[in-house]
Amino acid sequence: MVNNQHRNLGGQGLAASPLGLGCMGMSEFYGTADESEAVRTIHRALELGVNLLDTADMYGPFTNEKLVGRAVREWSGERPLIATKFGNVRGENGEFLGIRGDAQYVRQACEASLQRLGLDHIDLYYQHRVDPETPIEETVGAMAELVQEGKVRHLGLSEAGAQTIRRAAQVHPIAALQSEYSLWERSVEEEILPTVRELGIGFVAYSPLGRGFLTGKIRSVEDLQEGDSRRAGRFPRFERENLEANLALVEQVETVAGRHDATPGQVALAWVLSRGDEVVAIPGTKRVERLEENLGALELELTDEDLTELDGLADSVAGTRYAAEGMQSVGR
Repeated sequence: MVNNQHRNLGGQGLAASPLGLGCMGMSEFYGTADESEAVRTIHRALELGVNLLDTADMYGPFTNEKLVGRAVREWSGERPLIATKFGNVRGENGEFLGIRGDAQYVRQACEASLQRLGLDHIDLYYQHRVDPETPIEETVGAMAELVQEGKVRHLGLSEAGAQTIRRAAQVHPIAALQSEYSLWERSVEEEILPTVRELGIGFVAYSPLGRGFLTGKIRSVEDLQEGDSRRAGRFPRFERENLEANLALVEQVETVAGRHDATPGQVALAWVLSRGDEVVAIPGTKRVERLEENLGALELELTDEDLTELDGLADSVAGTRYAAEGMQSVGR
């Protein structure tokens, strides 16, 4: 059961369970989708006290919001917090059409998301990637109008650079920054985490399990289904040579897990949650069994010795987190 010690995201009253649920893989990118199992997983998460569901308009494309909306409407308990994102533009056939943050697009994207979700407001609305052609002041100004109209409750940014975060926060309070953060991806520690802490912004860690790698269940490229985006060169850390080198990191996580009768995934999540009270993690899964395993991380207390052992692991990671094109859109 998720404890009730919710963590504040920003200073405007948004409080999330320490572990939310990333819903992306239920619709795309990580192998075959099974909608009924996905809905069961969402309902089990809510039963166990998870109160933050994370989606985006581009996942599917366009189908993941419908799935999350359906699961929430079929849930008889208290409505969870729904976080969704706009800005990565995709066509009906899944093609990527660039990034937009202009005011007209912000409004258009929000209306479309509300319709797909079947809800009257979005609790946390993120700009998925910063549009280099549009001043952040215009984007956040348009997002702020949505707050005034009651369509959105809180604003967030994803993978934004420190200066952009500062400029955005001058236009409207930002509740959360969502960026990749895990035992093997720690670039936010240098400038981003100090900036959000200074500004009183919450931090939401996506891919806290290193896209599943830190669970120890991916030992070779063949462990990934055909069509899985981790096989497609989008994530260089999963290319054969890099993956084999990165297994050494997983083995060290497994050593720590062995001391606690825990799984490597639980250790990886507990480590992320140990980074500060303003940090929330949103591991993604599409299966009840994995969800329950992930939530076991909340019971795990890592010792100082564990933390020291884990802290140096990112130094030896082989491969960048995205291929060159993907790296261009982070930290803007």
